[in-house]
Amino acid sequence: MGRLGVTEILVILAIVLLLFGGKKIPELMKGLGSGIKEFKNAAKDGQPADKKEEEIK
Repeated sequence: MGRLGVTEILVILAIVLLLFGGKKIPELMKGLGSGIKEFKNAAKDGQPADKKEEEIK
């Protein structure tokens, strides 16, 4: 019960496509990708981006 199979993933993707439409999905993925990138950078540096900006000023 802990893992998603191919059928479950396809159902989830179909629901997302119905909810957001084909044109909104690339925008959502771009936002998700940039959010993950920022999270990784913050985790790698060990401090949030806001604190870095304050230190520079």
